[in-house]
Amino acid sequence: MGSWLSKQLEPTSAHFTYLILSVFLLCYSFFSDFIRNRLHLSEPPLALLVGIIFGPNVLGVVNPESWHWRDTVTQEAARVIVSLQVFSVGLELPKAYFSRHWRSVGMFLVPIMTFSWLVTAGFIYAVLKTEWSTALIISACLAPTDPVLAAAVLQGSRFSARVPRRLRHMLSAESGCNDGTSFPFLYAGLLIYQGTSTGEVVKQWFLSTILWQCTLGLLVGLVLGHYANRALRVAVRHNWIDPAAFLAFYILLALLAVGIGSTLGLDDFLVAFGAGTGFAWDGWFANKTKATHLPNILDLLLNSSMFVYFGTVIPWKSFVPREFTPMITPGKLVGLLVLILLFRRIPIVLLLKPFIPDIRTYREALFCGHFGPMGIGGLFLAMESRAQLETGESIPLPRPPKHHPNKETIETVWPVVSFILLGSTFVHGCSVAAISLGGHFMRNKEERAPLLAAEDDGLDGMVHEGGGGESEPSVSGDEDCGGDRLGSTGFEVKIKFMITDYARDHDTGNSMVRLTWDKLYVEVD
Repeated sequence: MGSWLSKQLEPTSAHFTYLILSVFLLCYSFFSDFIRNRLHLSEPPLALLVGIIFGPNVLGVVNPESWHWRDTVTQEAARVIVSLQVFSVGLELPKAYFSRHWRSVGMFLVPIMTFSWLVTAGFIYAVLKTEWSTALIISACLAPTDPVLAAAVLQGSRFSARVPRRLRHMLSAESGCNDGTSFPFLYAGLLIYQGTSTGEVVKQWFLSTILWQCTLGLLVGLVLGHYANRALRVAVRHNWIDPAAFLAFYILLALLAVGIGSTLGLDDFLVAFGAGTGFAWDGWFANKTKATHLPNILDLLLNSSMFVYFGTVIPWKSFVPREFTPMITPGKLVGLLVLILLFRRIPIVLLLKPFIPDIRTYREALFCGHFGPMGIGGLFLAMESRAQLETGESIPLPRPPKHHPNKETIETVWPVVSFILLGSTFVHGCSVAAISLGGHFMRNKEERAPLLAAEDDGLDGMVHEGGGGESEPSVSGDEDCGGDRLGSTGFEVKIKFMITDYARDHDTGNSMVRLTWDKLYVEVD
């Protein structure tokens, strides 16, 4: 009986992966509201923890090595996940967002990102004693903020509603753009590493990276998105498309953008972000699909799966001194992580606060400086840099070569990037809980919410009244952002209360809140 049963069972690593991943996602789904709005945790750090626990270095149940997966799989999986996410960012921003907020986003993409790249390279050079060009390559992988982690923090939770709308939009727009704008920094580091003359470096960097990959990539994405929007409108107008295909159009267009960008050697992420922005510029598609929560479904399925996978491939054995990386030690990596988290963005955002229109206070600048998480985009850039170092092209070898002139740099990139991404995922993924708990206990006892860290008012030190983006066109394409429409009369009533007293009935245990009028006004379209 036992031998017969053992022949029927097939407990392979791949089969265990299906089981563990589905159980994790089901459990998260059951308690998603409690986890996000009570524990103030997002799915990326939890998914990463699941990958670590069931991965080859702990329980050994899930082992991608046994599937013969190569570095190309990691690269392509990260390419698709990040491209879908940046496409989603472009889709969910208010209509024509960049026509009004290009200055704020531009400050994050040029001076702030350049500072982040250089200061991170300086820390890597000083702490790990690498070559300066190697430090530039690694820091380019860490320069962008991750749209996956940013979306987990800034969307769909009680905490996100406490952050002014204009800040959420700005940080989302930045995370959508800067995975693509990190390519110039990466290729600048690679060209310097190759020892090319200064004139040749500038020429190749400007022609190949700035003009071809980035500028043309963004233009191709915008044109693709714009005309896809027009084509879909025609199909809807003539009843050529059914509801299922209408929803699938979102994913297929994002994949088409990835295919065009990767085939033409363009910046995949800028093509995808441009396509999403061009496709949703007028808010029509977002209005049609608002009730489906399609981006949130993709986040749960694809992004969480990618973080589980990352947890299984973290190179723990490379976090200690080895033949080609004797300078890497756990202590140095921890110190480097702390320096990067503290000084990569916060000082420059505070310094440039007067020049960023969407940031009104220094508390807001501190918040925006802190929430620059590093994640899946860094995985792709690490694979891209290794590919360029190994073969001079964008396709990496299945495994790092045993003997290569660039062996030390090749072996340094992956463990350093992996460790920083690991730390960033946990720190930024748990920051919401820390901020919520800190804010709860900093209040007077009588001002605290009945439940621990359950406050839902705006965060202190931020401008909420008239500064939260209330005048922004909403994602759905409506011209106003607040309240629900009351019928089809065109009238909207907004009422704001002030909590003037809070008490608890000692006999019944019920909470009692006394409200007084603050504002009552009517808007007429």
